[in-house]
Amino acid sequence: MNQSLSVNKKSWDEVAPRFYGRNPLPEYGPLAPTEDELQLLGDIKGKRVLDIGCGSGHSLKYMRDNHASEMWGLDLSHSQIKAAEELLSDDDVTLFEAPMEENPGIPENHFDIVYSIYALGWTTELDQTLSNVYSYLKDGGIFVFSWEHPLYNRIQQTGRNLIFSQPYHSEGPYDHEAWTHPAIMQQFKVSTYLNTLIKKGFLIENVIEEVRLSQVDVERHSNRWYSFDKASYLPTTIIVKARKGMRI
Repeated sequence: MNQSLSVNKKSWDEVAPRFYGRNPLPEYGPLAPTEDELQLLGDIKGKRVLDIGCGSGHSLKYMRDNHASEMWGLDLSHSQIKAAEELLSDDDVTLFEAPMEENPGIPENHFDIVYSIYALGWTTELDQTLSNVYSYLKDGGIFVFSWEHPLYNRIQQTGRNLIFSQPYHSEGPYDHEAWTHPAIMQQFKVSTYLNTLIKKGFLIENVIEEVRLSQVDVERHSNRWYSFDKASYLPTTIIVKARKGMRI
C-alpha cells in the first residue's frame, strides 16, 4: 500500500495541471448523467460536505455555489491541494493533503454528505476507505461516488470491434497505462463495491450505469479514452448513492 501511495502521489503531483477542473460536479464523469438530471445529493443548502479526492476543488466550488454550510476535502496530491486552496481562497474550507485510506483529522459522525467524483478507484484499501467514509457521516447521511465502470477498461476497441483484453473477474492493482508517468490503479468488480458498502453498514439507494451521448458530450470526448463509439455499447461510469444506516 505504501509503495502504491508514494508512486501515485508523485504521479498526481506531476499530472495535476492536465486535470484542472476536469469533470467536477454537477458532472459525475465523461458521457455520464449529471447531478442536474439525477438529483442524488438533494438540497445542499446548509449541509456539511466532505469531498474524497477533491482534486483542484471545483466540486467543492459547486457545493459552495449551492450554499453548503461547511466544506471539507482531502487529496493525496500536494499539487491538487494547492490548486484547490487557490481556487477556494475566499471561502471557509478545510483541506487535507492525505490519502483516503487514513483519517488526517476529519471529525466523525459530522457530515450530511460525503462524495467522491472519479477518485474512489485510486484507493489501495477499499475496505478501509469505506470504513472511514462511514465514520465521517452522521446517521442517515449520504455517500455518493462515481468511478470508471469496471467493464470499461477491460474492453478495448479495435476498429468497430470490442474485445475483452482482461477478465472482468480479475481484481487488484494494475499499472495505469494512459499516462507517461507511472501510476498504480485498483480494479474492483461492481459487486465488490456494492458488497463492501453493505458490509460497512450502508443502505444502497441508487446504482446508475446509463450514458449520455449528447452532441456536446460527443464533441468534448472525441478521440479520447472515453469515446462515443465505445460508450454506445457499454457504460463509461458507475454512480452509486448509499446512506448510513440509522442507529436503533
